[in-house]
Amino acid sequence: MTVTYALGVRLMAEFIGTAIMIVLGNGAVANVDLKGTKGNGSDWMMIAVGYGCGVLIPALMFGSISGNHINPAFTIGLAVSGMFPWNEVVPYILAQFAGAMVGQLIVVLTYKPHYDLTTNTQHVLGTFSTIDATKSKFNGFVNEFFGTYILILGALGITKAPFFHANVGVAHFGLGFLVATLVASLGGPTGPALNPARDLGPRIVHALLPLKHKGSSEWGYSWVPVVAPLLAGIAGVATYKFIFM
Repeated sequence: MTVTYALGVRLMAEFIGTAIMIVLGNGAVANVDLKGTKGNGSDWMMIAVGYGCGVLIPALMFGSISGNHINPAFTIGLAVSGMFPWNEVVPYILAQFAGAMVGQLIVVLTYKPHYDLTTNTQHVLGTFSTIDATKSKFNGFVNEFFGTYILILGALGITKAPFFHANVGVAHFGLGFLVATLVASLGGPTGPALNPARDLGPRIVHALLPLKHKGSSEWGYSWVPVVAPLLAGIAGVATYKFIFM
């Protein structure tokens, strides 16, 4: 029997799920990049695992409650293709952004001594948000678009496939591996974000907090990991619906 949860319950699931994603994902980045941590200097795979599990764990917890969107690109993409009600889009997105900001505050709280020790401002910003490694907005846009497109198309393919639909837990593990692989394979140029809330929410926190070695919040780049994932989310859902549904 399918249980339909009240909107308030689903919003709490989106809030908590997005916060967990940021804690596990950006927490892994902080462990690698901040000075004096036990994981300082570890390789990119630690970050890939952190973000893979950052999506896997909320999916296992809340996939059957809110759909575990935890990403405005997914929410808007579904709505544009008529697969999610428009009147719930804004509440979902607000919950996702609030969760991302609270999750980032938890990362800062737990790593505060290491933020104080880290003088490389790019490493500090990298534990919050993304920036293209070559300072190219075009390259960042291309990277974020195709990464998010594969994420959204893959997420629908995994969760809607007959086998996985009957084995939801396996589907959620598949989703976690998808995210980890995307970070490992396409993460080099930008981070990546693949999610407007994951980037913009923590970037706002970075701008507001009085960090010792904060540096710039790179607002000139901030539109890239918002616009590119949103367009990719719309395209990804539309592609899946047109071909496979």
